[in-house]
Amino acid sequence: MDDRVPRVPEQKRPGSLREPVRLRFDVLGPVRARRGDEPLATGSPQQRALLAALLLREGRTATAAELIDALWGEEPPSQALAAVRTYASRLRKVLDPGVLVSESGGYAVRGLGEGALDLAVAQDWAAEAEKVKATGALGRARELLNRALRLWDGEALAGVPGPYAEAQRVRLEEWRLGLLESRLDMDLEQGCHAEAVSELTALTTAYPLRERLRELLMLALYRSGRQAEALAVYADTRRLLAEELGVDPRPGLRQLQHRILQADPDLAEPSAPQTEPSAAAVRPAQLPATVPDFTGRSSFVTELSQVLAGASGDGGDGGRVMAVSALAGIGGVGKTTLAVHVAHQARPAFPDGQLYVDLQGAGSRSAEPETVLGAFLRALGTADSAVPDTLEERAALYRSMLDGRRVLVLLDNAKDAAQVRPLLPGTEGCAALVTSRVRMVDLAGAHLVDLDVMSPEEALALFTKIVGEERVASERKAALDVVAACGFLPLAIRIAASRLAARRTWTVSVLAAKLADERRRLDELQAGDLAVKATFELGYGQLEPAQARAFRLLGLADGPDMSLAAAAAVLDLPPEETEDLLEPLVDTSLLESAAPGRYRFHDLVRLYARACAERDESSPGERGAAMSRLLDFYLATAAGVYAIERPGDRTVTHLEPTSYTGLSFTDRTEALDWLFLEAQCLLACAQQQTTGGGLRRAVDLLWAAKDLSESGANAKQYETAAAALRDAAQEAGDVRAESRARTALSNGHLAAGRYAEADDEARRAIELATTANDATPISWAATDRGIIALSQGRYEEAEEFLTTARDGYRADGNRPGEASALCNLSRLYERMNRPPDAVTLAQQGVDIFQQLGLSLRLANGRYALGVALIRAGRYSEGLTQLRDALEMFGSNRQRLWEGTTHFRIAQLHLTDQRPAQAAQHAEQALAIGFIGGDVIRGSVLTVLGKSLDALGQTDRARACWHEALLLLERSGVPEAAEVRHLLTPLEAS
Repeated sequence: MDDRVPRVPEQKRPGSLREPVRLRFDVLGPVRARRGDEPLATGSPQQRALLAALLLREGRTATAAELIDALWGEEPPSQALAAVRTYASRLRKVLDPGVLVSESGGYAVRGLGEGALDLAVAQDWAAEAEKVKATGALGRARELLNRALRLWDGEALAGVPGPYAEAQRVRLEEWRLGLLESRLDMDLEQGCHAEAVSELTALTTAYPLRERLRELLMLALYRSGRQAEALAVYADTRRLLAEELGVDPRPGLRQLQHRILQADPDLAEPSAPQTEPSAAAVRPAQLPATVPDFTGRSSFVTELSQVLAGASGDGGDGGRVMAVSALAGIGGVGKTTLAVHVAHQARPAFPDGQLYVDLQGAGSRSAEPETVLGAFLRALGTADSAVPDTLEERAALYRSMLDGRRVLVLLDNAKDAAQVRPLLPGTEGCAALVTSRVRMVDLAGAHLVDLDVMSPEEALALFTKIVGEERVASERKAALDVVAACGFLPLAIRIAASRLAARRTWTVSVLAAKLADERRRLDELQAGDLAVKATFELGYGQLEPAQARAFRLLGLADGPDMSLAAAAAVLDLPPEETEDLLEPLVDTSLLESAAPGRYRFHDLVRLYARACAERDESSPGERGAAMSRLLDFYLATAAGVYAIERPGDRTVTHLEPTSYTGLSFTDRTEALDWLFLEAQCLLACAQQQTTGGGLRRAVDLLWAAKDLSESGANAKQYETAAAALRDAAQEAGDVRAESRARTALSNGHLAAGRYAEADDEARRAIELATTANDATPISWAATDRGIIALSQGRYEEAEEFLTTARDGYRADGNRPGEASALCNLSRLYERMNRPPDAVTLAQQGVDIFQQLGLSLRLANGRYALGVALIRAGRYSEGLTQLRDALEMFGSNRQRLWEGTTHFRIAQLHLTDQRPAQAAQHAEQALAIGFIGGDVIRGSVLTVLGKSLDALGQTDRARACWHEALLLLERSGVPEAAEVRHLLTPLEAS
């Protein structure tokens, strides 16, 4: 028999792989036949062996002797030939006519349709992946290989007897591993090293002598910042090869170890990352559209283009550098327009993409560099799960992904150099354009450009392009007066000209006369915000009264943008009328349409709108009323989301009442979508209420939106708002609001593992809530204090706090709160070695959650029950509960709880002596993140080290334990003693 990895040329390869087929066969797993979706009986193992042999013959005839040899080898039974004929006859009856044919004393399978054999489909996808990889489209090649690998359903030819099947099993498994190694190699080339570690750890355990997998694991660990573990993998491999085979690692592995020891900079990221010509996610093109009427600035365009040419290698000296140009000037002077225009001209020199971000530096809350880096990494093709948590890690990965590429980065509206530095590429061939209102003299190596107002000639040319040559030619003097009144600021000129162009009955002289009226603009036109404000006065003065009111009031809100529904609340109008007012503002550039149904101000326009509100609102109370309605809208809607997420939870009944209604949802997914989409706006609104009558409602808004903190998605902004409201409440002497704000802040500290800060806030919250006779914060804060005491081994205090919480929830009739308290007590009793009590309490909590139809809280309950069952020695039941919890946390977007559950599953697998599975789940926990900060990270690393040690990877285990010890000692928790004990024998040896 032919022992190559078989192909089946009878199938119609040029056609689509998705064409429907009548018969389908599987050999990459159990041998199966189907007609459509209906399984066909393929008979005994020997009969399936005959079918497999024919399928793998590529449509060629197999003689009877060859088939006998394939099924029985050198010792066939006496009736082997008769058996072969019987098997063939039975198969012929099952299959379509003409598929199994007799020919020249043998048999063949013919006439299979497109995609009939899973092996042929896998081969097609693998071949296509090789072709696509050669073009540099690694993302597409990875996808094709993953499709091929997913066709395996366990061991190929599973359960099929005979020497031929055994030989083919070995060859197909070798081919599968080769495909897997190719795909993992491309994973690392694409910067997905953090994701690959978990999979490679499991594979090296399953195939310990396969050196290529070990090499890939070392590289993935090194690129994930885990150099000690990478070197430990080499040490484990060398020892294993010596013990098992008596050989040394191959030269490639030894060379990789040497390069890691030398911290070879070329090893930090793919040596030659290739462009993805067909994948926009990997070759971003984020530049905003350039304006068609760009005018003047020729000297600046030339200057900036020359700097960018130095990065692209076209500067004349043959060298390539990382170029940074920083444009500074007052708001409205045209920094963004110039930068975008130059960037578009330079696009051919940066074929690997262009990134863009508005850093919102002129506003009160500029964009956080870590948030921007997260968006850039995703635009460059990084999966969400592979985006690191910290600013430093994101910046390092960002620079690594740009290494070897030619990418232009436009950082618009920067606050200062500190905000910009982490966002710079840092490698030759790339370039950055930065715009800011401040001159960045402290941005090392930057080419600084000071952008002044336009010359009169340039200003007039811009005005003429927008208004039209015919109208300006007859009134040139008036046109010069207009641009002069605009201070030659491009943004002001554009607004004035656009308004004039939209009013055909106006003359240029009419516009000039309006600008000449000093009541319509500031007395002095000069550089700075006041000059920008004067340019906006023109557009604002032309608005209808209702439009002007909308402009003024919407500018009061702090969020990065605003939904149509929120804007309707501010204006106290139906959404349809609100949209009719806002769209004209978009047309005149006083407002931007960020997305369908969403609006935002340029930061300077927002400041101007607020000045107008202070100056023009006839009733001083209208500004406060508008912000009060917005706060009511967010609180009412968030409370509705909370109620959908937590049926039966009485917390919403204890929130401050609202006068303005919010949105209503019937679908929990839609409700959660709203909450996370509005997160930044909602939290900004809450933080804005540090003065006035909205303080209590703002604090309650944080309570209603606590999912934003627990998920980790908006934890930092949530904590900032909570701290601001706490301080405001304290200053106002409002003990009720202060206690609730401290409770919200405690919850955020606890999730991040900052136990001391969390305990202090919770303790003070209880004191204040007692004074205010406000029972709800007492239960919340007592829960936090109980969990902290539990984590620190203070079990008596933990029981006291958690019992207080339970009793408080019961007294309030808050069944979900009571169930959560029971689950927390279960965790306590599990730690106190009272497993029966722990299981009983957790089961009671789960029963309550199920009765109420809760999803997220049920996940917490199943988590607690799983932990309790494991402590009781009921491992299988415990694992089932944890897996259910894992799935529920995922569907509820609780990533940190997902990671925490992976950690618990890893503990279980380790206890049940399944170290490979334990290592895999521990790696997933490290990749995702978890509740508890450094303490839990130390515990996860401890479990990972134990798993690796059990797998014989002692050097890597030691590296994990050293990092764990550092974290646990720094946190001052008793678990550090266990890690010291684990390290003692290793350090001694």
